[in-house]
Amino acid sequence: MKKSIKALLLSALVFPGCGHFFLKKNIQGTLLAAVSVVCFYLLLVTTVAMAQEISDRILRGEIPMDIVIISGEILKLLRDSGVHQINMTTSLLFICWIIGMADSYRLGRIVDAEFKK
Repeated sequence: MKKSIKALLLSALVFPGCGHFFLKKNIQGTLLAAVSVVCFYLLLVTTVAMAQEISDRILRGEIPMDIVIISGEILKLLRDSGVHQINMTTSLLFICWIIGMADSYRLGRIVDAEFKK
């Protein structure tokens, strides 16, 4: 299998930056991986904070143990505070992933062309 395809698959299926590490492009790989880790961290922190707020309200008795009502409260919480940050973070993660895939494939093609010579 060509290095370009391996790098593309690593970037697409494992994590952004893995294809760059495979191609020994550590600076680009570190940059892509760092941005992706920060995005995942922000998504996790936001999600946990929202879940904690909903669970605290359930424990205080403000929200009954009804899945329809809990779902409505989650949607209301998202609409009121968290949806913009989640959308921006998810968009940045998606863009980073796509750039990582495209760039690792491009760099892999260069390596493949040099190997043929």
